[in-house]
Amino acid sequence: MSASIPKAVLYYNPKNVWSSAGEEEKGYAKDELELKVVDTDKGENLAVTFLRLNPKGTLPTLVVPLAKTLSPEDDHRFKAITDTKSIVEFLDKSRSAVSRTHTVSSAPAPTLTPATIAQSAIATAIIQLLHSDAADPQSLFYYSAATPSELRTAAPTILSFFLDRQKALNSYLESTKDSVTIASEKTRSLWKERLAHAEEILAVFSVADKEETALSDSEKSARAKYFHVAGEFWQKGLRKVVATLDKEMVGPFALGDQISIVDMHLGPWLARVAFLCGCSASDGGDAVVAKIEGRIGDGFILPKNFQTLVAPDLNADPSLAITPGTKRAKLAAFWDEVSTRPSWKGIYGEGLF
Repeated sequence: MSASIPKAVLYYNPKNVWSSAGEEEKGYAKDELELKVVDTDKGENLAVTFLRLNPKGTLPTLVVPLAKTLSPEDDHRFKAITDTKSIVEFLDKSRSAVSRTHTVSSAPAPTLTPATIAQSAIATAIIQLLHSDAADPQSLFYYSAATPSELRTAAPTILSFFLDRQKALNSYLESTKDSVTIASEKTRSLWKERLAHAEEILAVFSVADKEETALSDSEKSARAKYFHVAGEFWQKGLRKVVATLDKEMVGPFALGDQISIVDMHLGPWLARVAFLCGCSASDGGDAVVAKIEGRIGDGFILPKNFQTLVAPDLNADPSLAITPGTKRAKLAAFWDEVSTRPSWKGIYGEGLF
């Protein structure tokens, strides 16, 4: 008799943007997925052992057993799913109202896949947009400072992250010199590339407390380059991403009245952008959108073209309540809808990240 099929393993980090996508909304129970935390601050996602699972070193990574691929007496093979889109699709299909999975969970398992060709086209467009370089939440984090003052404020967090990464990458590279670790040239190239980026960021934030007049020529050049890249991400890239989202979304959720697989991407992404713009989990949708608009700057304002049919419960002063029928930005309506869901509260109950 063949051994029982082992559980899938989700490698994730609680503070990673995409690690929360899908799992909570689908109602997965503890018996269905084995969760393994990967400490990205210490560069564990770039260790040889992890890169064997996912050569890109990205999170989340889902390792799933493949049944009926070997003879009964042999172990099951495994497959690593390394991109968020495929992971969310797999989690959606693996647990539905009609699926037969390794579970004792009685939680709802809604089908999140779009029902029509038209909806599928919108879903694909939005998901691709959210995972584009211009929308990359990690890059928005790295380049979140727009002024010398913001550089100083962000320095403790950024320095801590990149100093740990620099230490880990130097350690990995050093270990290959004495053959303590066997790594391919492709892996070494990845380490060198990530190390160069870490040192570029460190060169800026290590002198964040210096006034412009006290900087050396090379430090001035590094700071100017940083602010240029930050502007490209926030004033140009994010502006286009947010405007395109507003155009593509139906509202209040991405595809209309019902939550879908698209929202598994949009929710975490918007939460990270809102966090970087100084929002809190208790902020209402209009406040969140206003802060994002202000961060993009240059008079950018999203059109208020979504008709609010029911006033959301904001748990706020009645004078701040939204009047039914008010037209609002679609992202504002989305925020108020998604932030009331148990899945959202399970992830962001203690605050945005």
